[in-house]
Amino acid sequence: MRLRMNSMEAGLAVGITLAVAVACGLGTYFYSLRHYQSLLVTARNNARAQGELIRVALEHQMMENDRSLIDKMIRSFGGEPGVVSVMLLDRDGHARFSSSPQEASSDLSIESPTCQACHRFPPQERASSRVIETADHTLLRTVVPIWNRERCQSCHDPANKINGILIVDLDAAGIRATMNRDLRWMGVGSGAMILVLIGAIGSVVRIVVMRRLQRFETVARHIAAGELDRRVPEDGSDTVSWLAHEFNMMADSTTGLLSQVRDERERLETVINSIDDAIVVLDPERKVIAANDAFLRRAGGSRPEILGCSCGQMAAGMCGPSDCPTLACLRTGEPQVRICERQIGDGDVAIEEVHTSPIVDASGRVLQVVEVWRDISKRRAAEAQLAESHRLASLGMLASGFSHELNTPLATVLACVEGILRCLQSEAALGSEDQGRMGENARIAREQLLRCRGITQHFLQLSSGRASPAEVVDARAVLDAVGALIAPTARAASVEFGVGDAPEGLHVRFNEADLQHVLLNLALNAVQACGPNGHVRLDAAGDDSVRIRVTDDGCGIPPQVQKQIFEPFCSFRKGGTGLGLFLSMNLVRRWGGDITVHSVPGKGSCFELTLPGAGSGRTSTETA
Repeated sequence: MRLRMNSMEAGLAVGITLAVAVACGLGTYFYSLRHYQSLLVTARNNARAQGELIRVALEHQMMENDRSLIDKMIRSFGGEPGVVSVMLLDRDGHARFSSSPQEASSDLSIESPTCQACHRFPPQERASSRVIETADHTLLRTVVPIWNRERCQSCHDPANKINGILIVDLDAAGIRATMNRDLRWMGVGSGAMILVLIGAIGSVVRIVVMRRLQRFETVARHIAAGELDRRVPEDGSDTVSWLAHEFNMMADSTTGLLSQVRDERERLETVINSIDDAIVVLDPERKVIAANDAFLRRAGGSRPEILGCSCGQMAAGMCGPSDCPTLACLRTGEPQVRICERQIGDGDVAIEEVHTSPIVDASGRVLQVVEVWRDISKRRAAEAQLAESHRLASLGMLASGFSHELNTPLATVLACVEGILRCLQSEAALGSEDQGRMGENARIAREQLLRCRGITQHFLQLSSGRASPAEVVDARAVLDAVGALIAPTARAASVEFGVGDAPEGLHVRFNEADLQHVLLNLALNAVQACGPNGHVRLDAAGDDSVRIRVTDDGCGIPPQVQKQIFEPFCSFRKGGTGLGLFLSMNLVRRWGGDITVHSVPGKGSCFELTLPGAGSGRTSTETA
């Protein structure tokens, strides 16, 4: 049997020891009180008997009137073992005879403390003997009255009931010593009995209860270690057996649940590993907790190598500390999106989009972060092709207006040139009036040619499709260029198009061709949404961030449609491709901006671009 006790056994041992010790202690205490009272009763009875014997002997000597013999008898009785003193008092309380001279000289008046021990009670409640405390002794004082009998009345007044009092003081310390000795023996015996009882109870509890309960501990430990088929023996029909039955039923249920959880986990791992996107779960220190096969292939390591490793220590191609979406997600508690470029074999570049989502507890604290890495290189290529197709479609819509816009200044130039030729072909000498007319025609022709060149440059820039890095762009110049390109189409549709005033020095960090393309898409949509005599307006405002609004008073957009208009191939206009707003949103977000729409059906719409200003520290995560 092992000697080491667990906390339950120690608790039982302490509890049983305290219970037995308290019970035995209370029993000993009450027994000692009872034993002391019993010893006192015996001592009182002996004292009264002894006092009666002394009284009879003294009465006999008093009848003979032999006072010397009375004194000798009192001294003789006072010398008995256990007797402190014997005194004979007259009816006035004066000591006539005493076995102790100092006791006879002491104060024995009614008011003295030793007398008040009895006289403070009414006569009917006074006992014939009582334990009193003095300065030197603990006494058992017995008072025996000497009655005025008929034969005594020859010397004493018949009117008195008593002639005197005999006081016998016994030493009560002996009674206490006897009681203490018996109490010590009882304590020793009780202690031995407590030890035997505790040992017996402990053995019974250990054998009958604890050994059987240890089976639960052993089985639970084996189940926790993975041995799910282990069970507790159900022998017997007592409470422990019933508990074993219930424990086994719980173990069966738990085993079934664990099997289901294991199956679900394997199924979930299979599903996650079948996803082409790289998925990884990170803790607040950015250490990998779980990852699918796609992430392991991307990181170029095995699962044991990757798990527990910090994502900052993995292979190249991960995000840096400055733009890490996981750090931003841990800091803000909000989902994050980043675009990263990664060098792959043969010098190619893979464009990846990473989404991070927080896993929070009930208090909102971020416990883990889930990262999803997706290769969007093919999607970007497809978006570029779609953008080119949409660009060509937009150019087709502008072609008629562009030709009309060029024909007007070209016709003016032709008329001016013909006037100059007529003057030069005239045989008459050119006068000052003809020279002035020729100069005016040449000036007009020059202005119209410059106008044609500007229109052609805007059109060529829009149709080139060349992408360039971010640059500081004058917002007013872009608005004017878009106004010049869209004005012919607006006039053909009988729509009034205007460009509002923009603050001086309002610049954005964007690609000028991309910004013109976005505003052109929005302006064309606004013109098409308006009927004859409609109005479209371009405005710009802002400081650190620039807001450009395209406002119309057309048919408006229904609320249920507003949530879908930026999705690809989502068009609610006959003949539309559904790509204009989708591509515009991608271009704006690529340069760190956003597009919002406010529309009321029947009253018009307002598309607002929010773009980073030239002084903003935001930069694109990729080249355009």
